[in-house]
Amino acid sequence: MGFFADFKASLMKGDVLSLATAVVIGGAFGKIVGSAVDDIIMPIVGVLTGGIDFTKKFISLDGNSYENLAKAKEAGAACLTYGNLVQAVINFVIIALFIFVILRAAEKAKKKEVEAPAAPAGPTQEELLTQIRDLLKK
Repeated sequence: MGFFADFKASLMKGDVLSLATAVVIGGAFGKIVGSAVDDIIMPIVGVLTGGIDFTKKFISLDGNSYENLAKAKEAGAACLTYGNLVQAVINFVIIALFIFVILRAAEKAKKKEVEAPAAPAGPTQEELLTQIRDLLKK
């Protein structure tokens, strides 16, 4: 086969299509989780911590004190923005929780499918042979 035929065959495999679908759904899911974090969870965390905005927390490495991160960067000071790390950790924990809840629900749905009552059992092989024997005797 030619190069393009091989490439097309590779793309049409189920694994590649499943992966592409997962990437698209993952991107959409990321936006949903991002909105949940930014619009619902972080305001609650802010209220619980007294209105602290973690993304504005920093340590200036030049020894000077700055009013905010923008002024420190304007002055050219090297800064450790530890608040961004805290925000990223919070986002990660929340995303992990959302994924856990969804996977748990999916597993429970699978178990319900598996636990569906089995079709009533038919006669055993011995019973069928007995019935055939009795019919042949008649």
